[in-house]
Amino acid sequence: MNSFHFPLQRTLDWRRTQMELAQARLHQQLAALAELDRAGAELRAAGSRTEVEVREYNPLAGRDLTALGSFRLRLKLQQKEIAGRRLECERELAARQTALLEARRRCRLLERLREQRWSEWQSARDRELEELASSSYLARWTRRRT
Repeated sequence: MNSFHFPLQRTLDWRRTQMELAQARLHQQLAALAELDRAGAELRAAGSRTEVEVREYNPLAGRDLTALGSFRLRLKLQQKEIAGRRLECERELAARQTALLEARRRCRLLERLREQRWSEWQSARDRELEELASSSYLARWTRRRT
């Protein structure tokens, strides 16, 4: 009996590579989203710290309040920018998740086909071994009878 050979093995390997690449891209996008979240948290923390520091000034001058107001405006602008980038990042993440699901589906389809062919090959091999064993038994049995 010939050894098992799946004619679409190279295609299956290619699909697995595509799936791994899609997973890597998804992880990159998740990391980018986490980085944006971290940057947003840092901005909020910096804003809170600055508010507390300015309020603790003993002689609070008008220019301090003006600077705090400018800082708040700059902070809000940066937060809006991060929110916009985060929204775009989430859209890209959704697209990459869809691509990963499609790559998994294509890969799984070929894997199921390979498993089916493997099962068919095993059944054929088992039948061939059974036939060989029975013919061997019959040959031995006829030799003993003669």
